[in-house]
Amino acid sequence: MQKPTASRPLVGVALVIGSCLSLPFGAAVAAQLFPVLGPWGVTSLRVAIAAVLLVVIVRPRPGKWTRPQWFAAVLFGVSLAAMNGFFYAAIDRIPLGPAVAIEFLGPLVLAAVLTRKVTDFVWVGVALLGMIVLGIDGLIGAEPLDPLGVLFILIAAGFWAMYIRMSARVGSLIPGSSGLAMGLVVAAVLLIPVGIPAASTVAMDPQLLLLAAITAVLSSVIPYSFELAALRRLPQRVFGVLLSLEPAFATLAGWLILGQDATPLRMLAVALVIAASVGTTLGVRRERRDDGPSGPFTAPIPLPD
Repeated sequence: MQKPTASRPLVGVALVIGSCLSLPFGAAVAAQLFPVLGPWGVTSLRVAIAAVLLVVIVRPRPGKWTRPQWFAAVLFGVSLAAMNGFFYAAIDRIPLGPAVAIEFLGPLVLAAVLTRKVTDFVWVGVALLGMIVLGIDGLIGAEPLDPLGVLFILIAAGFWAMYIRMSARVGSLIPGSSGLAMGLVVAAVLLIPVGIPAASTVAMDPQLLLLAAITAVLSSVIPYSFELAALRRLPQRVFGVLLSLEPAFATLAGWLILGQDATPLRMLAVALVIAASVGTTLGVRRERRDDGPSGPFTAPIPLPD
């Protein structure tokens, strides 16, 4: 076991950026499976494959967990299942960039609730402006947003906020990645009813199985591992605003993989969310230098071996 050491904020920032890069490209790959498996079928396969991979790698021992640890892991799994399922159901109906922008309302509201400083409100406002610009682009662009798709993504936004809270809770209660592994197991069990038809389909087609595995790695294993580690180094409110990078990368992934247009309004939104992320990053560095590593949501959680 390594001795606990204070985590540098820049490491947490880099982990969030890595997650933001991985998630939308995984979603773009997943979207190519929707015509065959459906969004909920893809969600079930992705979560199940990720759960198997992490259980094999991490080898959790939940038999010794306390009731609070189990409760946190189960709620974490519920948030994972619902957030991913409704997100995929949404991007089956609306473009990837606007979908992620609307979904970001979840962590954005969470960041606003947890913030304490005027500068934090300013950067939250800048990020929100970027979300509004993306929303306007979705309304007046060549692809109007489907109302049911918007409803699905708003539900996903609520569960995204729950995911951030429960991820931080799991990271504080359960060492290493065991909580993430068991959370994915819980999510996989919850999604079994919609996953059985999809599993039977991919079992007959190795190419579909490979795409599902790539989706699981890019959309679950890498980003959730990175985010769990990032939440041990950053305040939750800062983590929430840094996630504003994700709509920018989602727009890029939609353009590169799915052929969705990157309009001038979307590019303006990208600039705004990046500005918010840079401002937040500088703010957390200054906060840690001036105030030290102590205080609510700012004390780093030691990483185990």
